[in-house]
Amino acid sequence: MENRPGRHTSRLDELVQTLREEIGQGRRQPGEYLPSEREFSKQYGLSNLTVRKGLEQLVAEGLIVKIPRVGNKVIGPARESGPTLLNIGYYTSIPRETGIDRLLEKFHEQHPDIRVQAIPFTNEHPDVIKRFLDNGMLDVMTLNYNHFRAYLELGWADIMEPQQPDPDIYPYLTDAFTFEGELLVQPFIFSPVVLCYNRDHFREKRLHEPDGGWSWERLFDTASQLAIPNERLGFYYHFLSANRWSVLLLQRGGAFERKKEERIRLSGTEMMEAFRFCREVQEHFPILSDNINNGDVEHLFLQGKASIIMTSYFHLNFMMETPIRFDISPVPHFGNPATLLMSIGLAINSKSQNKEAARSLVRFLTSETAQLSIRQQTYSLPALKSAAEWVGEETIYRPSRFSLFREIVPSFRYFTDLGIGDMQFRTIEREVKLYFAGLESEDHFSGRLEELLSPVVASS
Repeated sequence: MENRPGRHTSRLDELVQTLREEIGQGRRQPGEYLPSEREFSKQYGLSNLTVRKGLEQLVAEGLIVKIPRVGNKVIGPARESGPTLLNIGYYTSIPRETGIDRLLEKFHEQHPDIRVQAIPFTNEHPDVIKRFLDNGMLDVMTLNYNHFRAYLELGWADIMEPQQPDPDIYPYLTDAFTFEGELLVQPFIFSPVVLCYNRDHFREKRLHEPDGGWSWERLFDTASQLAIPNERLGFYYHFLSANRWSVLLLQRGGAFERKKEERIRLSGTEMMEAFRFCREVQEHFPILSDNINNGDVEHLFLQGKASIIMTSYFHLNFMMETPIRFDISPVPHFGNPATLLMSIGLAINSKSQNKEAARSLVRFLTSETAQLSIRQQTYSLPALKSAAEWVGEETIYRPSRFSLFREIVPSFRYFTDLGIGDMQFRTIEREVKLYFAGLESEDHFSGRLEELLSPVVASS
């Protein structure tokens, strides 16, 4: 019995040392994923927990990085000579939204002295990504506007290296990522929330297609004519997605009212009317899924099961190879057009050991070459004005009204135009579900939300 811990420790040491040597000798290449913890557990006769502790040693040594819900990726060893190694972390949606693999290949052609490793991550809590940054595991990362605001609220502005503004990028994108006079995130891609509709369904019913003057009442009336019982919905969107219902709050509620001491007031306000309208809309349509990130609504549209959906340019990429003839339109309104603007940028880790190489990568990804590639081969909107507004021979199906974003710029609103910060926004997203489901009275909901939101003061 006394020698069992010794055998146990010996097997763990063997696992760690073997992996260390394989990585150091190049038998496991940067970018390669290690076998699963379960496989190592069977191979070495160790528990999953013990294997995990061993792998944590390699993480601490900077040889691998653990990507939540994906696996352990080789990122080392650091080389004494040869190409500079950069790690870029990006949302798992970025390959679909930008074709970033193609972009990195072009970057390598232009910069053979820099090798970039891609580390995809899910929409993690800011704490998780900050640990990557603190440990130097990421040199460059994608950061959306919501997460940027969260970093500012948490006092983490100094983790982002200031960058040089690009005058050719839309100013309203640059301004959003600027804090105390410094650009902390370089805009990369963006999208307003829009309507997408099946043109054949409209022609079949001999109905006029949507335009920028549509009211919500007009939309619902048209949707009722497009709907076919037991076959398709006239209109649909992810009712629980904050990036969808916030459009209605921005249009009908404007900004949250505040009492003295900055306490938020909801009961009896236009904002409460906006929440009420959201619930009334939801009552008329089935809730088919509570997953708000995987393109379910777009897939429903592709099956011909919905005639009109509320979506974004980002999510149009789910429809890249569809035979459906679709087009887009501004979202309806109550008289004052407004829609949510979503923006994703590129941040440089202020603790990076390769800042100049990181700047080169960011400059390339926001260059005419890369941004034009995004415009021509995806439906996402590049941040560079000349690329976003490019006109030429298309290589993919392009909706006839694709460029409508240029005409609706005055309607663009960020979630912060509601007068709240990211933490408050996430609180609403979490707490609104019971009310939308009809399981909470309006008085109870408004009172509870006022209490939850008021102690948290939005960052300026």
